[in-house]
Amino acid sequence: MHSNNEQVIRALHNQIQNNQLCWLISIAATWGSSPRPAGSLLLWSQQQGAIGSLSGGCVEEELLHQLAQGAFAINKVHLQRYGISAEEASRLRLPCGGSMELVLEPIAPTPDNRLQTQMMVEWLDSRQGFTRQTCLQSGEVTLGHATPQSAQLHDNQFTNYLGPKYRLLLVGANQVAEHLALYAQPLDFEILVCDPRPNAFQHWPHDFTQNLTDMPDDAVREWAHDPLSAVVTLSHDPRVDDMALMEALSTDGFYIGAMGSTRSTEARKKRLAQLDLSEQQIAKLHAPVGIAIGSKTPAEIALSIAADLVRNRGNNRQ
Repeated sequence: MHSNNEQVIRALHNQIQNNQLCWLISIAATWGSSPRPAGSLLLWSQQQGAIGSLSGGCVEEELLHQLAQGAFAINKVHLQRYGISAEEASRLRLPCGGSMELVLEPIAPTPDNRLQTQMMVEWLDSRQGFTRQTCLQSGEVTLGHATPQSAQLHDNQFTNYLGPKYRLLLVGANQVAEHLALYAQPLDFEILVCDPRPNAFQHWPHDFTQNLTDMPDDAVREWAHDPLSAVVTLSHDPRVDDMALMEALSTDGFYIGAMGSTRSTEARKKRLAQLDLSEQQIAKLHAPVGIAIGSKTPAEIALSIAADLVRNRGNNRQ
């Protein structure tokens, strides 16, 4: 399952390869409340219609009507603001008087654009983060490798980070993992669940996760080792959890967490120190995992972890 922006980039590549003129619309900036953050994408073509989302429908209806009517010249980039006035915000149903500025780019099926869209798809496939920088005056586009960052509109340049989807590896197919997967899926995480026990997934309720029966350290090495990855151990079995943590804490993952009490966390850190992990590596561990909300039930524990994942993912994008 791909994120909204990744779906748009892949669709753009397919349509350009099929010789279709497309419009790529990006949220460049927002003020006040906004249904979607800066950097969100929507793709439109006469043949395929719209893919992606900018506002959940309130802005799209008017914008797509304008595109279908040919209201924008196809030889330049356009900057369009919605929700400036109270009347317009109300008409477009933008919440709390919010407004957004959009960059509208016509993308023709030229050799350069075919090459650029192919490059973006290849980088997504290899989980390499990148930026796409558009000059608003000339329409020239520059691609470059980058770490996660916020979209920026500055000095007639719009820079948008378009990396692959954030990945969450859960170790232990139990009730907390079931609830956490359910919370994380609409938060735009790609979710993998690892449990090497026989029949661990016999009663697993979700069909949107990738289920692994590998040993947990192998799963981390294969699937969750880059800056867009998070690993959370939930199995209650130190032998299983420590294998995953030993590997994960030596990676560039943006979040490594372990479920357990304060006492079990101290014991775990001592074990990890005996496995030749440095103090700096062990300090990366979020344990006891989650935000302290007084959680007791599996659903509450999962909610506290999901909130902490979102908080740290936001910090990772700065």
